[in-house]
Amino acid sequence: MSQMTDQACPSQWAETHQVFNQPTPLENYNAFSSDLTLQHWMQVFAGGWGHSRCLAYGKAVGHELLQAGFLANKYKPEFNSHDRFGHRIDQVDYHPAYHQLMETAIESGYHQLPWQQPSEGANVVRAALGYLHAQADPGTGCPLTMTFAAVPTIRQQPELANVWLPKIFSRQYEPDNKPFFQKAGVTIGMAMTEKQGGSDVRANTTIATPIKKQNSGLAYELVGHKWFCSAPMCDAFVVLAQAKGGLSCFLMPRWRPDGCKNQIFIQRLKNKMGNVSNASSEVEFRGALAWLVGEEGQGVPTIIEMVALTRFDCIIGSAALMRQAVAQVLHHTAGRQAFGRSLQQQPLMQNVLADLAIESEAAIALGMRVAFSLDQQGQEHHQSFVRLATAVGKYWVCKRVVQHSYESMETIGGVAVVEDNILPRLYREAPINAIWEGSGNIQCLDVLRAIHKQSTTLEVFFQEIMVSKGSDKYLDNVIQQLKQMAVKLPQISVDDAQWQARQFVEKLALALQASILINEGESIIADAFIAGRLAEPHYQYGTLPASINAVAIIERAMPQLGDK
Repeated sequence: MSQMTDQACPSQWAETHQVFNQPTPLENYNAFSSDLTLQHWMQVFAGGWGHSRCLAYGKAVGHELLQAGFLANKYKPEFNSHDRFGHRIDQVDYHPAYHQLMETAIESGYHQLPWQQPSEGANVVRAALGYLHAQADPGTGCPLTMTFAAVPTIRQQPELANVWLPKIFSRQYEPDNKPFFQKAGVTIGMAMTEKQGGSDVRANTTIATPIKKQNSGLAYELVGHKWFCSAPMCDAFVVLAQAKGGLSCFLMPRWRPDGCKNQIFIQRLKNKMGNVSNASSEVEFRGALAWLVGEEGQGVPTIIEMVALTRFDCIIGSAALMRQAVAQVLHHTAGRQAFGRSLQQQPLMQNVLADLAIESEAAIALGMRVAFSLDQQGQEHHQSFVRLATAVGKYWVCKRVVQHSYESMETIGGVAVVEDNILPRLYREAPINAIWEGSGNIQCLDVLRAIHKQSTTLEVFFQEIMVSKGSDKYLDNVIQQLKQMAVKLPQISVDDAQWQARQFVEKLALALQASILINEGESIIADAFIAGRLAEPHYQYGTLPASINAVAIIERAMPQLGDK
């Protein structure tokens, strides 16, 4: 065989092309210092004192927690019913990245800040921490939210509160599968939904039978099932079951006080499209020990504040998805050329980017405004506002994020559908908050119920948006439409009111966002929001009028990467 020549095998064949015109990944940055909009709304609503805490957390989110989020979602939770010797253990095993996310959040005090430091701005700062955390991984936000939100419910039973609240308030994360009384810190889950009832928890069939008075409270034995039990490795669960007096609320520990495993049996983990790092399970109770919280028959009133707080966190979580998407698309388009200039310099692209940025800022503005009222404990005006604004915000923001995440993917292009990118995860996550904790229809029914139960609730909401009356003719027009609809609601049938509910709630949401942006935001954002949502409503992102200052809006939302 003749010897191969250099001409027959040129070395340059090993290289087919050079990689250029590709942006760097958005990583190793500070998710807080790079976000001017979050800093603005924290300051506006009395959360400025939490700047240093959020700065530290933002650095973690943009560095190690960002990578942990990828790992915790790549390596799903695994369920093991028995150990290798045949003992029933009902254990869910997580990737270490999941525990890293949980530990960092709990050490920050995210799960207990307003309870331990009930000062003005505490809920705002906590919302900011949650907003940052969800940009790394929304899934771990589920047990963190439930642990935080369970406090008002558990407080209604003093003997339980004395045992559990010190452990809930601890900033020590202990994931080991062992009894709660051996731990310094615990997490709380919830198990309410059943197959036949869904959102209609009054259709629950789980039966609660009283046993006897124990040191921790009135003990019951529960027999039944739950179609969704989130975060099944929590140390206790808030559960609804039918007692003799009607639907009642219970606290069910994973381990009994005698050190035995409680009769909670995991059937399987849900194979979900999103929220993958968080285990969601189907469970059965076969005589499980649980303690009554509140009174028999008062299950829904007992948990109502817990549910409201988890719904509020859905707003913040959806706003966080929008922010992460905006940060990604702005960073990407700044580093990529097309047709002879940067993507960000293309007028059509500028329209889309500005529109996505406006949606993102309007979402966090609404969330922070609600957080501000959460901090005004005991003030009837703010309590009424939270009651309605939470349902309105949960309906609107959690729906808007779905289209927002898709449009962000399209803005980046083909690389956005590759799993190495965070956008596919945001897209799969986007519908979750709209569906969980009460779907859109449930939120609309809640709005109607709140208005019917206490007419002053709507009056308080109108007072909020009326502050901006006269600032813009288009907002004035929407306010007038809302007033006309509000007058007619008591005069029409229940079916007709429900038929119009989504239209009514949508207008409430847009009016509230516009009012907040006018009163407390930057004029360039308020003007563009009104132009695109109220003056000339559009159906796709990127259809803003030419009068808006797209460049300034993009610059405001652009990740500031100077401080890492």
